[in-house]
Amino acid sequence: MRVVFMGTPDFAVPVLEALAAAHEVVCVYSQPPRPAGRGKKDRPSPVQARAEALGLPVRHPTRLRSPEAQAEFAALKADVAVVVAYGLILPQPVLDAPRHGCLNIHASLLPRWRGAAPIHRAIMAGDAETGICIMQMEAGLDTGPVLLREATRIGPEETTGALHDRLSGMGARLILSALSRLPDLVPAPQPETGVTYAAKIDKAEARIDWSAPAAEVDRLIRGLSPFPGAWCLAGEERVKLLASRLVEGQGAPGQVLGGLRVACGTGAIEITLAQREGKRAMVPSDFLRGFALPDRLS
Repeated sequence: MRVVFMGTPDFAVPVLEALAAAHEVVCVYSQPPRPAGRGKKDRPSPVQARAEALGLPVRHPTRLRSPEAQAEFAALKADVAVVVAYGLILPQPVLDAPRHGCLNIHASLLPRWRGAAPIHRAIMAGDAETGICIMQMEAGLDTGPVLLREATRIGPEETTGALHDRLSGMGARLILSALSRLPDLVPAPQPETGVTYAAKIDKAEARIDWSAPAAEVDRLIRGLSPFPGAWCLAGEERVKLLASRLVEGQGAPGQVLGGLRVACGTGAIEITLAQREGKRAMVPSDFLRGFALPDRLS
């Protein structure tokens, strides 16, 4: 098939690689290069970098609403467009241009967690499972009918980073299945009940409240790992907590119970990966070496 691929972050790269190996990717659309790093030099998105390495043509318009941009898209005469975390709203003429329309790979079991941060929100909410949906795109935000879906359990110690990588691979596999069966797939409208929205993560959410129940603190740590990273103060130093698990224990909220076990409002957690300012992420034995942890975190 003639495929236009539209994506930007790391999550979309395995999908691009799978499509390029199985189909004719006629063009890749991605967000424009952004300033990054200490020198704040423009850096291409992960998708653009991989597309160029594969020898694929790349476009990065800032908008798709102009007649010129829409005519350029239509001129590609694509059979289908595959969209994964692209970052621009697709106007109706773009949605209608490919012969089979535009398919979105969404990292949740729609209609749960429509929107920007479905992986983070699923872990933070304590969902037992999540998954991938291949959705026929329409004008609404993640409202289109679903062609294929696959569920997966969320592990009790799984972080957003680990789940992100698993779902990315699932998405690559599922879109190839969808394209091979496309004429036979029947779009299933999303139910009107059970709709939730995965709001973009705000860094203000990342401060740990040790008076919350241990299960809630644990979900926050895992849900915000690796970015932006849940944090607390150890004395005067800000520390990121990047992995944790529930353990037995009681004490005043924030009280260090030994090692990196910390009491919460009810119950306790054990921090299994932490990062001091200017340091690498470390397991407890390395983190505590040469660092005097206070009796209580705040």
